Amino acid sequence: MSRFIVITSGKGGVGKTTSAVNLATAINSFDEDVTLVDVNLTTPNVGLHLGAPVVPITLNHVLSSKAELVDSIYEHSSGTKIIPASLSIKELKILNERDLITIAKDLKKISEIVIFDSAAGLGAEAKVALQIADEIILVTNPEMPAVTDALKTAKLAEDMGKQVRGVIVNRVRNTKSEMSLKSIKEMLELPILGIVPEDNKIQEALSMRNAVFFTHPKSKAAKAFRKIAANLLGKDMEEFNEGIWKRLMGRLRFRALVKS
Repeated sequence: MSRFIVITSGKGGVGKTTSAVNLATAINSFDEDVTLVDVNLTTPNVGLHLGAPVVPITLNHVLSSKAELVDSIYEHSSGTKIIPASLSIKELKILNERDLITIAKDLKKISEIVIFDSAAGLGAEAKVALQIADEIILVTNPEMPAVTDALKTAKLAEDMGKQVRGVIVNRVRNTKSEMSLKSIKEMLELPILGIVPEDNKIQEALSMRNAVFFTHPKSKAAKAFRKIAANLLGKDMEEFNEGIWKRLMGRLRFRALVKS
Protein backbone atom coordinates (compact mmCIF):
# COMPACT_ATOMS: atom_id res chain seq x y z
CA MET A 1 0.00 0.00 0.00
CA SER A 2 1.29 3.45 -0.90
CA ARG A 3 2.46 5.81 1.80
CA PHE A 4 1.28 9.41 1.41
CA ILE A 5 3.51 11.98 3.13
CA VAL A 6 2.43 15.62 3.05
CA ILE A 7 5.13 18.25 3.62
CA THR A 8 3.61 21.46 4.92
CA SER A 9 4.34 24.53 7.02
CA GLY A 10 2.47 27.13 8.99
CA LYS A 11 3.94 29.94 6.92
CA GLY A 12 5.78 30.41 3.66
CA GLY A 13 9.50 31.00 3.32
CA VAL A 14 10.66 28.39 5.83
CA GLY A 15 12.07 25.96 3.24
CA LYS A 16 9.09 23.66 2.74
CA THR A 17 9.64 23.01 -0.97
CA THR A 18 13.38 22.66 -0.48
CA SER A 19 12.64 20.03 2.15
CA ALA A 20 10.12 18.22 -0.07
CA VAL A 21 12.48 18.12 -3.05
CA ASN A 22 15.49 16.94 -1.08
CA LEU A 23 13.55 14.43 1.00
CA ALA A 24 12.08 12.85 -2.13
CA THR A 25 15.46 12.51 -3.82
CA ALA A 26 17.12 11.36 -0.59
CA ILE A 27 14.48 8.68 -0.04
CA ASN A 28 14.97 7.55 -3.64
CA SER A 29 18.69 7.14 -2.95
CA PHE A 30 17.74 4.29 -0.61
CA ASP A 31 16.31 2.51 -3.67
CA GLU A 32 12.75 3.42 -2.76
CA ASP A 33 10.11 4.12 -5.40
CA VAL A 34 9.13 7.78 -4.88
CA THR A 35 6.88 10.30 -6.59
CA LEU A 36 6.98 13.99 -5.66
CA VAL A 37 3.73 15.86 -6.39
CA ASP A 38 3.37 19.64 -6.32
CA VAL A 39 -0.10 20.29 -4.90
CA ASN A 40 0.67 23.93 -4.17
CA LEU A 41 -1.24 25.03 -7.26
CA THR A 42 -1.47 28.71 -6.37
CA THR A 43 2.30 29.19 -6.04
CA PRO A 44 4.00 26.01 -7.32
CA ASN A 45 7.78 25.81 -6.98
CA VAL A 46 8.85 22.19 -7.44
CA GLY A 47 9.49 22.67 -11.17
CA LEU A 48 11.44 25.85 -10.50
CA HIS A 49 13.61 24.10 -7.93
CA LEU A 50 14.36 21.29 -10.35
CA GLY A 51 15.06 23.19 -13.54
CA ALA A 52 11.78 22.45 -15.30
CA PRO A 53 9.48 25.45 -14.76
CA VAL A 54 7.59 24.65 -17.97
CA VAL A 55 6.67 21.13 -19.09
CA PRO A 56 4.10 20.02 -21.69
CA ILE A 57 1.65 18.43 -19.26
CA THR A 58 1.20 19.33 -15.60
CA LEU A 59 -1.03 18.39 -12.70
CA ASN A 60 -3.29 21.27 -13.74
CA HIS A 61 -4.05 19.53 -17.03
CA VAL A 62 -5.03 16.40 -15.12
CA LEU A 63 -7.30 18.36 -12.77
CA SER A 64 -8.93 20.00 -15.79
CA SER A 65 -9.50 16.57 -17.42
CA LYS A 66 -7.22 17.52 -20.32
CA ALA A 67 -4.76 14.71 -19.64
CA GLU A 68 -4.35 11.46 -17.77
CA LEU A 69 -2.29 11.39 -14.57
CA VAL A 70 0.35 9.15 -16.10
CA ASP A 71 0.98 11.78 -18.79
CA SER A 72 1.98 14.36 -16.16
CA ILE A 73 4.77 12.24 -14.65
CA TYR A 74 8.39 13.12 -15.39
CA GLU A 75 11.50 11.38 -14.18
CA HIS A 76 14.58 12.78 -12.52
CA SER A 77 17.71 10.94 -13.64
CA SER A 78 17.90 9.39 -10.17
CA GLY A 79 14.59 7.64 -10.75
CA THR A 80 12.52 9.96 -8.58
CA LYS A 81 9.23 10.66 -10.33
CA ILE A 82 7.94 14.25 -10.41
CA ILE A 83 4.45 15.62 -11.06
CA PRO A 84 4.84 19.41 -11.38
CA ALA A 85 2.11 22.04 -11.33
CA SER A 86 1.78 24.85 -13.85
CA LEU A 87 3.08 28.38 -13.35
CA SER A 88 0.49 29.72 -15.78
CA ILE A 89 -2.28 31.83 -14.29
CA LYS A 90 -4.53 30.71 -17.14
CA GLU A 91 -4.14 27.10 -16.05
CA LEU A 92 -4.69 27.81 -12.36
CA LYS A 93 -7.32 25.53 -10.90
CA ILE A 94 -7.99 25.57 -7.17
CA LEU A 95 -7.49 22.13 -5.71
CA ASN A 96 -10.56 20.58 -4.15
CA GLU A 97 -11.00 17.45 -2.10
CA ARG A 98 -12.75 15.49 -4.85
CA ASP A 99 -9.96 16.23 -7.34
CA LEU A 100 -7.22 15.14 -4.97
CA ILE A 101 -9.01 11.97 -3.83
CA THR A 102 -9.41 10.95 -7.47
CA ILE A 103 -5.71 11.59 -8.12
CA ALA A 104 -4.75 9.78 -4.92
CA LYS A 105 -6.43 6.58 -6.09
CA ASP A 106 -4.30 6.57 -9.23
CA LEU A 107 -1.12 7.54 -7.36
CA LYS A 108 -1.43 4.43 -5.22
CA LYS A 109 -0.76 2.43 -8.38
CA ILE A 110 2.30 4.48 -9.33
CA SER A 111 4.61 4.67 -6.31
CA GLU A 112 5.22 3.09 -2.94
CA ILE A 113 5.93 6.49 -1.40
CA VAL A 114 4.26 9.71 -2.55
CA ILE A 115 5.46 13.03 -1.18
CA PHE A 116 3.14 16.01 -1.60
CA ASP A 117 4.52 19.54 -1.48
CA SER A 118 1.51 21.31 0.05
CA ALA A 119 0.57 24.96 0.10
CA ALA A 120 1.74 26.70 3.26
CA GLY A 121 -0.62 28.08 5.88
CA LEU A 122 -4.16 27.19 6.88
CA GLY A 123 -6.04 28.01 3.68
CA ALA A 124 -8.39 25.75 1.75
CA GLU A 125 -5.66 24.43 -0.55
CA ALA A 126 -3.49 23.35 2.37
CA LYS A 127 -6.45 21.72 4.12
CA VAL A 128 -7.28 19.65 1.05
CA ALA A 129 -3.73 18.26 0.94
CA LEU A 130 -3.95 17.31 4.61
CA GLN A 131 -7.12 15.33 3.90
CA ILE A 132 -5.31 12.53 2.07
CA ALA A 133 -2.19 12.41 4.25
CA ASP A 134 -1.10 9.22 5.96
CA GLU A 135 1.65 11.23 7.60
CA ILE A 136 2.27 14.96 7.89
CA ILE A 137 5.69 16.53 8.25
CA LEU A 138 5.89 20.14 9.40
CA VAL A 139 8.75 22.39 8.35
CA THR A 140 9.65 25.38 10.49
CA ASN A 141 12.49 27.76 11.25
CA PRO A 142 13.73 28.16 14.84
CA GLU A 143 11.86 31.45 15.24
CA MET A 144 8.80 32.16 17.36
CA PRO A 145 6.50 33.33 14.50
CA ALA A 146 7.31 30.27 12.37
CA VAL A 147 6.92 27.85 15.27
CA THR A 148 3.65 29.52 16.34
CA ASP A 149 2.26 29.08 12.83
CA ALA A 150 3.49 25.48 12.77
CA LEU A 151 1.58 24.89 16.00
CA LYS A 152 -1.62 26.13 14.34
CA THR A 153 -1.10 23.69 11.49
CA ALA A 154 -0.42 20.86 13.91
CA LYS A 155 -3.65 21.62 15.77
CA LEU A 156 -5.58 21.73 12.49
CA ALA A 157 -4.19 18.34 11.50
CA GLU A 158 -5.09 16.96 14.92
CA ASP A 159 -8.66 18.24 14.55
CA MET A 160 -8.82 16.46 11.20
CA GLY A 161 -7.74 13.22 12.83
CA LYS A 162 -4.42 13.18 10.98
CA GLN A 163 -1.05 11.99 12.22
CA VAL A 164 1.75 14.54 12.35
CA ARG A 165 4.90 12.46 12.12
CA GLY A 166 7.14 15.24 13.34
CA VAL A 167 9.00 18.44 12.54
CA ILE A 168 11.96 19.41 10.40
CA VAL A 169 13.71 22.45 11.85
CA ASN A 170 15.25 24.23 8.89
CA ARG A 171 17.87 26.98 8.53
CA VAL A 172 19.37 26.48 11.97
CA ARG A 173 22.23 28.90 12.63
CA ASN A 174 22.80 28.15 16.32
CA THR A 175 22.56 31.78 17.37
CA LYS A 176 21.32 33.06 20.71
CA SER A 177 18.30 34.66 19.06
CA GLU A 178 16.95 31.31 17.88
CA MET A 179 14.50 29.17 19.79
CA SER A 180 16.18 26.14 21.29
CA LEU A 181 15.28 22.71 19.96
CA LYS A 182 13.99 21.82 23.41
CA SER A 183 11.62 24.81 23.37
CA ILE A 184 10.39 23.96 19.86
CA LYS A 185 9.73 20.36 20.83
CA GLU A 186 7.89 21.37 24.00
CA MET A 187 5.81 24.00 22.23
CA LEU A 188 4.75 21.75 19.37
CA GLU A 189 4.60 18.56 21.43
CA LEU A 190 6.01 16.71 18.42
CA PRO A 191 9.24 14.84 17.76
CA ILE A 192 11.96 16.61 15.81
CA LEU A 193 12.70 14.47 12.76
CA GLY A 194 15.78 16.37 11.77
CA ILE A 195 17.74 19.59 11.88
CA VAL A 196 18.88 21.23 8.65
CA PRO A 197 21.58 23.84 9.21
CA GLU A 198 21.75 27.18 7.42
CA ASP A 199 23.86 26.29 4.39
CA ASN A 200 24.72 28.50 1.41
CA LYS A 201 24.98 25.32 -0.67
CA ILE A 202 21.17 25.25 -0.74
CA GLN A 203 21.10 28.61 -2.51
CA GLU A 204 23.81 27.42 -4.88
CA ALA A 205 21.75 24.32 -5.64
CA LEU A 206 18.70 26.48 -6.29
CA SER A 207 20.67 28.60 -8.75
CA MET A 208 21.71 25.34 -10.44
CA ARG A 209 18.04 24.25 -10.50
CA ASN A 210 18.68 20.99 -8.71
CA ALA A 211 18.47 19.37 -5.28
CA VAL A 212 21.35 20.13 -2.93
CA PHE A 213 21.36 16.41 -2.26
CA PHE A 214 22.92 16.00 -5.72
CA THR A 215 24.73 19.26 -6.40
CA HIS A 216 26.57 19.24 -3.07
CA PRO A 217 26.22 15.69 -1.65
CA LYS A 218 28.82 16.27 1.05
CA SER A 219 27.28 19.52 2.30
CA LYS A 220 25.81 19.78 5.77
CA ALA A 221 22.32 20.22 4.37
CA ALA A 222 22.56 17.16 2.11
CA LYS A 223 23.76 15.02 4.99
CA ALA A 224 20.88 16.30 7.13
CA PHE A 225 18.28 15.35 4.51
CA ARG A 226 19.86 11.93 4.08
CA LYS A 227 19.63 11.37 7.82
CA ILE A 228 15.97 12.42 7.88
CA ALA A 229 15.21 10.08 4.97
CA ALA A 230 16.90 7.19 6.74
CA ASN A 231 14.87 7.97 9.86
CA LEU A 232 11.58 8.00 7.93
CA LEU A 233 12.41 4.70 6.27
CA GLY A 234 13.81 3.03 9.36
CA LYS A 235 17.06 2.36 7.51
CA ASP A 236 20.73 2.67 8.26
CA MET A 237 22.50 5.72 6.85
CA GLU A 238 24.93 3.49 4.96
CA GLU A 239 22.18 1.84 2.92
CA PHE A 240 21.80 4.71 0.45
CA ASN A 241 22.85 4.09 -3.14
CA GLU A 242 26.05 6.04 -3.82
CA GLY A 243 25.87 5.02 -7.48
CA ILE A 244 23.04 7.51 -7.99
CA TRP A 245 25.44 10.42 -7.62
CA LYS A 246 27.75 9.04 -10.28
CA ARG A 247 24.87 9.13 -12.75
CA LEU A 248 23.69 12.69 -12.32
CA MET A 249 26.19 15.27 -11.23
CA GLY A 250 25.03 17.62 -14.02
CA ARG A 251 21.89 19.73 -14.24
CA LEU A 252 18.59 18.00 -13.72
CA ARG A 253 16.84 16.90 -16.84
CA PHE A 254 13.23 15.85 -16.75
CA ARG A 255 12.11 13.21 -19.16
CA ALA A 256 8.60 12.08 -19.79
CA LEU A 257 8.02 8.52 -18.71
CA VAL A 258 7.52 6.13 -21.59
CA LYS A 259 3.86 5.27 -21.73
CA SER A 260 2.81 1.79 -22.69
